[in-house]
Amino acid sequence: MTRFKGTSDDDTGGPEPLGALVLSPVPRSVSCARRCFRQFADFHHLACSADDCVLMVSELVTNAILYGKADEPWRVRIHWYRVGEALRVEVHNPGCPAHVRLRTPEATEAHGRGLLLVDGLADEWWAGPSQHGGTLVAFVMHRAFKPD
Repeated sequence: MTRFKGTSDDDTGGPEPLGALVLSPVPRSVSCARRCFRQFADFHHLACSADDCVLMVSELVTNAILYGKADEPWRVRIHWYRVGEALRVEVHNPGCPAHVRLRTPEATEAHGRGLLLVDGLADEWWAGPSQHGGTLVAFVMHRAFKPD
């Protein structure tokens, strides 16, 4: 598993599942993911920037749709968790985890900035094999929830 900007390990115990979404790999699913995550963020009164999180969800779902590959029909899966005061968001799709990489596109390139945005906004993020087969890309916001 490739890790960037920190690790996913936490001393507070296992993650608490807070929600999940399964989407078709079509462009309109990106707006559905944004809308559903915004509802989640509003309900939980996140202490971090919900706008930043929605942007990262949008970028990761877009990448999952663009780069996911399978021989049979497939889905994009999004899971969000609470880990202590942190929010962890995972996006899963079929495809090869080795192809996830942080790029520095030329100014004239129209694409290739999604992971740069995630890298700049998230407290940590990583990519690796998904438990569903294929690729997992996740980000974490450390102080997303107020202490209990």
